[in-house]
Amino acid sequence: MSVVDGIPRGDETHPANFGRLCVKGAALKDTLDLPDRLLAPKLNGREASWDEALDYIAASFTRIRAEHGPDSIAFYVSGQFLTEDYYVANKLMKGFIGSGNIDTNSRLCMSSSVAGHIRAFGEDVVPGCYEDLEEADLTVLVGSNMAWCHPVLYQRMMAAREKRGAKVIAIDPRRTATAETADLHLPLAQGSDVALWCGLLAYLANHDILDKDWIARHVSGFEETIAAARIAAPSIAFVAAATDMRIDDIRRFYEMFAGAERVVTCYSQGVNQSATGSDKVNAIINCHLATGRIGRPGMGPLSLTGQPNAMGGREVGGLANMLAAHMNFTPEDIDRVRRFWNAPAIATEPGHKAVDLFEAVGDGRIKAVWIAATNPADSMPRASRVRENLKNCPLVIVSDAWPTDTTKLAHVVLPAASWAEKDGAVTNSERCITRQRAFRAPVGQARPDWWMFAEVARRMGWGDAFPYRGPAEIFREHASLSAFENQGARLFNLGGLADIDDEEYDSLAPIQWPVAKRGRGGPRLFARGGFSTPDGRAWMIPLTLRAEEDLAEFPLTLNTGRVRDQWHTMTRTGRVAGLMSHVSSPSLALHPRDATARGVADKGLVRVETREGSVIMRASIDEGVRPGDVFAPMHWTDQFSSSGPIDKLVHAVTDPISGQPDLKGTRVRVAAVKEVWRGVLFRLASGGPEVGEAVWWSKAQLKNGFAFELAGWTALEGEIRSEALLRRLLKIPAEAELASFSDPRRAVFRYAGFVQARLAACVFFGPAGAELAGAEQAKAMLGKEVAAGERIALLSGVSLGGAQAPSRTVCSCFSVSEATIRAVIIDKGLSSVAEIGATLKAGTNCGSCVPELKKILASSAFAEAS
Repeated sequence: MSVVDGIPRGDETHPANFGRLCVKGAALKDTLDLPDRLLAPKLNGREASWDEALDYIAASFTRIRAEHGPDSIAFYVSGQFLTEDYYVANKLMKGFIGSGNIDTNSRLCMSSSVAGHIRAFGEDVVPGCYEDLEEADLTVLVGSNMAWCHPVLYQRMMAAREKRGAKVIAIDPRRTATAETADLHLPLAQGSDVALWCGLLAYLANHDILDKDWIARHVSGFEETIAAARIAAPSIAFVAAATDMRIDDIRRFYEMFAGAERVVTCYSQGVNQSATGSDKVNAIINCHLATGRIGRPGMGPLSLTGQPNAMGGREVGGLANMLAAHMNFTPEDIDRVRRFWNAPAIATEPGHKAVDLFEAVGDGRIKAVWIAATNPADSMPRASRVRENLKNCPLVIVSDAWPTDTTKLAHVVLPAASWAEKDGAVTNSERCITRQRAFRAPVGQARPDWWMFAEVARRMGWGDAFPYRGPAEIFREHASLSAFENQGARLFNLGGLADIDDEEYDSLAPIQWPVAKRGRGGPRLFARGGFSTPDGRAWMIPLTLRAEEDLAEFPLTLNTGRVRDQWHTMTRTGRVAGLMSHVSSPSLALHPRDATARGVADKGLVRVETREGSVIMRASIDEGVRPGDVFAPMHWTDQFSSSGPIDKLVHAVTDPISGQPDLKGTRVRVAAVKEVWRGVLFRLASGGPEVGEAVWWSKAQLKNGFAFELAGWTALEGEIRSEALLRRLLKIPAEAELASFSDPRRAVFRYAGFVQARLAACVFFGPAGAELAGAEQAKAMLGKEVAAGERIALLSGVSLGGAQAPSRTVCSCFSVSEATIRAVIIDKGLSSVAEIGATLKAGTNCGSCVPELKKILASSAFAEAS
């Protein structure tokens, strides 16, 4: 990483991004030295040596395996792993412990794509590459807010549209930042994708938009699939009713797809995270197979992964239903891997997929679980039940770099090396293997994940099978296994890299597999067939529509997903002030019609309830949300909000084929909660606020401390304002000076704590809906020395000047606020995103804020015209 014009840049020669970083990637430098890093192993709450911790794990595993069998032990790992980490963990569990019980958080984001690929192609293979987005005449984005979640790739696509006039269609229930910039937005009803794509397939067949020669040579199941599509979607009017969209919009989509040979369909979590995710994937692939639009420049289905190395985990077999190196639990593959690993006790059947794995932890079938580089206490569906299950498990091991809600539940905590300290390989969405090189030594006693698993294997008596001294040895073995007895039956083949030496590994350039021979890789597959099926032909999959359960008591559908500047459960991104300035707190977005029907006000409090539980959170009125749907971000946890993880409310329904949870289809009910008072708290100390249960709060990192938003739905009793409770709330020492201002008639109360004349904390209370005068000034003064006269002004809410009104950050790369952008547009008469970029730099780095800049321009132009 280098810095150019104040902005971090990646590798300018890398084919995936050519040096451009998204705002989260650019902010990684700010996470290197975050406080609270895990620095030493802990055993039952006390610090321990590595030898003591590893001996304890190995002895416990050995005993549990002997007493209860290999299936009583499980690993739950992560797409944050490097490929070498994944390989060693998978080999230990499946090859030597002898169970299939290793699954990954990639189950939550990409496993339906895996299932769809295997059903269609015979193997988990992505046919195309990123360059296809620059060569396509039409790009269809399905369930992908690409502008926020893959902004660098999105900018490549949009640049091609600007240059070549290509079209973009966004298929998404929400009008996202991506949908705002599309030529056509299809806001389909949740879960209706299969009807839409079966309708397209029937349309293509009815209008003879088929590549019959290609089908005859390379496809099986065509006639049955077409017949099924015509039954599932007999007319455009039927599809319109099933998807709750306009007939004209659906017809336009079908005509655009039919009329553009170079079509790329990109899909992501909106497709995968569904009870019918695998069918959705195959419905998309069916249309590409029927038209022969696959494996050639500018055409094909392209699955966009959600994690940096979800692909690498799939390659090594990190999912419970895979064995290793794209081999499965068939007798032939089991025998092959057994001989390669010299593993007589190899697993012979799949293990538990993620949701079932944690259920097995709860009912006692699994006695020991090792969780690595992920936070299931917050990210799993029915998160509260997952926590209870972990609390009751005899042995929970967690390896991570920072404390999480999951490490709190562990008997053994192991300090893991972080991204800057890890050496290995990752694979991205286009099958491109990239070397990740450490640029600093692990801090404290932190170690790479592969090392931990190998050390446990050695202590369990399998040292000869785990002799690794570094990641190069592991990678060579991984590459050798991919080529072992592989005469073309498996496209995943790294045989050309199996004999590279350590120096060649260190300098390995990005390369796309298959690499059967040294120096050879390929960006596209399947243009001439060659599928990984017994007859080499792709399979089209006949699909039917599934009826959904009608839950009248829960009339709304909860959709969960990402916001622009956060990542997963905010373990790092939530602690970077610049990344908390775009969206600083969680809220439930709902359509104005649904809000009005429930008496919900914008920024008011609501109770959100499902069969799994209920939470109270802020509401956000959003016309971009479909009536009948609500949306909540997936990121916030107990560390950042009283509402905790939204996944506490998410049901555990899964796709019957892939096992992927339906994270976008939980039925909910929403009711307004009358807010009585509100408050803001600024303080230097970390941790959550000590407030009663009838209080909602949210925490955001500041450059010099923390900001808390507070709201209560019962009266602000005098007890909460007692000096003892206030000192706990402010987290100030006993010797700190506590100053106050009270106006009971207006229900306004302000308190500030000073340590050696510096403002250590302050809290302002006021009635619901009231402006908390002086709050922004107080935030600006936090940590600074405050003179006596300034204290009076601070507590009375009188402005001293210099404190700006709060304004949301739009461009996090350059810290440009919405107020600044609007002012410059008016003052300088700007009329384009390019002019804003030239003036403020906003939108010139990762580009994820470009859709918002366009909206601001449009609203400013409308206001001026009015």
